[in-house]
Amino acid sequence: MAKKKVAAIVKVQIPAGKASPAPPVGTALGPHGVAIMDFVKAYNARTESQVGTIVPVEITIYEDRTFEFILKTPPTPVLLRQKAGLDKGATEPGKQAVGRITEADLEEIAKIKMPDLNAYDIEAAKEQVRGTARSMGIAVT
Repeated sequence: MAKKKVAAIVKVQIPAGKASPAPPVGTALGPHGVAIMDFVKAYNARTESQVGTIVPVEITIYEDRTFEFILKTPPTPVLLRQKAGLDKGATEPGKQAVGRITEADLEEIAKIKMPDLNAYDIEAAKEQVRGTARSMGIAVT
């Protein structure tokens, strides 16, 4: 079997289990001629267990208008806000602290994010998550 030629790679962040043909999905896939409803149904089926979080997806579109997609881990700020129970981060990070998470929460987030981070071990991943928390005004205790 011949290898399919890749026409485009599209990256989109969509709420889990709630994709629809409306933007951002429709505007991202429409120009490439992909059957949008096929993607929406497949995405919603694969993310129904994660409803309530944002799940980034990388869609590979081939020249014959078929596609396949890879689910990524939720963005670090989304996970941090959930753990701290916040709607948004600080408006002035460094001057304003809006929430706290524990060291155990930090490690849990680092373990979730590990496949998508460019870190060799859990300690390096924790430092990356700690930096994101600091820039959001979330203290780690």
